[in-house]
Amino acid sequence: MAAPPARARADYDYLIKLLLIGDSGVGKSCLLLRFSDGSFTTSFITTIGTIELDGKRIKLQIWDTAGQERFRTITTAYYRGAMGILLVYDVTDESSFNNIRNWIRNIEQHASDNVNKILVGNKADMDESKRAVPTAKGQALADEYGIKFFETSAKTNLNVEQVFFSIARDIKQRLAETDSKPEDRTIKINKPDQASAEGTAAPRSACCGS
Repeated sequence: MAAPPARARADYDYLIKLLLIGDSGVGKSCLLLRFSDGSFTTSFITTIGTIELDGKRIKLQIWDTAGQERFRTITTAYYRGAMGILLVYDVTDESSFNNIRNWIRNIEQHASDNVNKILVGNKADMDESKRAVPTAKGQALADEYGIKFFETSAKTNLNVEQVFFSIARDIKQRLAETDSKPEDRTIKINKPDQASAEGTAAPRSACCGS
């Protein structure tokens, strides 16, 4: 039986599952921990935070790979139920930028067709002499795929909240439009306890590595 519509829940209007995807070392965990204090599970770093958007309470369930991308072990189970994906690269590492296309192919294979995506060039605080990927190049790739683009710095907090709020707003709008169609009222909303079902909680870590 389908989960009840998000608006029927008492403590929030929408529950949104977000994923952080990208090469190891680009700063995904730093972005997550900067946005909200994350907790570690056996397989992935997961955090849940609530924000307010346009008068609606949005509960964000944000998943990070906890280094599993090093071994290419990210599977369909990780993508299941994802409503939005942040594709992260390091502006000082051209290979991490070039691999975004591979990650998008991975998403196309495993995630739902209507998942929202956003491109994030992290470590924008680094000296320009160390930059390997110009801002214009990141914007061009985002334009090619028809997705939004932000440059961020987890270190200085540049655009970190803006990225999460932007994709959450786009997803909320999509869900609201779907909710308004009578034939689609059984839209499945990811259950709050899914994170705990995926893995056993482990001690928190202050590590900011990816």
